Amino acid sequence: MTKVTKEGAGKFSYHYPFCATIVTSHAEGRDNAMAVAWHAPISVNPPLYGVSISPRRFSLELILQSKAFAINFMPMKYAELVAQTGGSKGSNVDKFAKFNIEKEESIKTNAPVLKKAYAAYECELYDHITLGDHVWCVGKIVAVHYEQEAFNDKDLLDLTKVDPALYISGENYVTTLPSSVRHLERNDYGNR
Repeated sequence: MTKVTKEGAGKFSYHYPFCATIVTSHAEGRDNAMAVAWHAPISVNPPLYGVSISPRRFSLELILQSKAFAINFMPMKYAELVAQTGGSKGSNVDKFAKFNIEKEESIKTNAPVLKKAYAAYECELYDHITLGDHVWCVGKIVAVHYEQEAFNDKDLLDLTKVDPALYISGENYVTTLPSSVRHLERNDYGNR
């Protein structure tokens, strides 16, 4: 393959794929759900997770009002739901009603937890900062919901049981193959 070098960020999609997620929020009697591809774990102690949200999104307004959100990790069989929540505006439509989104009871926040997610974090808003054209919302994880069968005895996602949806930009989704998993012990490789 030929490597190209150029100034600037280009199409800004060289960092994909990311797990397809749906961030949910609730304030003033309204639930909302939006697709989010830009997200990351930040800290183990305290357990912090961040999501990047455009200030034009209704979800950001709800998160800042309620000081809470949930991040829902979605299997590939529900990639259409991710696309639906990303392709409609929560300020104009009740996405939960329109797309028949089922939710489970949250236990620590008022943010909806999606029944179809294989894992979800309930987060209390820990901090937020505007960085460029997005707001980085940092949540302290206060509750975890997960399908026990989706994870192995080491709490790793079992790809023979769950096919996570991965977003690769340009409205394209892919998934993993269980046969592609390789365990490379960092201590073994670091000492070579």
